Amino acid sequence: MNNSLTLLGLLSRQASYGYDLKHSYDRYFGTGKALAFGQVYSTLARMVRDELIRALGEETGGGPDRKKYEITVAGQDTVREWLFTPDVPSETLQSNLFAKTVIALLTDDDADRLLDVQRAEHMARMRQLTRLKQDSDLLHVLMCDHGLFHIEADLRWIELTSARLTQLKKELLSA
Repeated sequence: MNNSLTLLGLLSRQASYGYDLKHSYDRYFGTGKALAFGQVYSTLARMVRDELIRALGEETGGGPDRKKYEITVAGQDTVREWLFTPDVPSETLQSNLFAKTVIALLTDDDADRLLDVQRAEHMARMRQLTRLKQDSDLLHVLMCDHGLFHIEADLRWIELTSARLTQLKKELLSA
């Protein structure tokens, strides 16, 4: 996920302070991994520099000065372009699991064990996401479903690959 464009998208709703923007991000997207304040403020500084947003001014108070930011026309154009540019599914065909499987076979290691260990990890993550869905709002249910469907695809790949390990090893070693 592109945190910069996501923050810019949140700013397209309404002008906001960095503090409030961070909390909005965490509310919608930060399940399991909140965004650091430092990342928010450095991103806002880059967006000001790139003229995607502008600071509306500073408010002084008991703590550090607070800046409110609003999106510019260039920022709005950037958000719209991002929204309607489709993401390429599985942009690269390389994955860590695929690489580990090939290396295990090339080094005559136990690729079956590797896939079993990975399968167990995937199943544990599925149980965790399923528990997270319980008593969650629709936003979080859909986020968990997205993860679950990706894990299901990985599990299908693991099963298919497990069934083809002998053939794959022959092809790799004869190449």
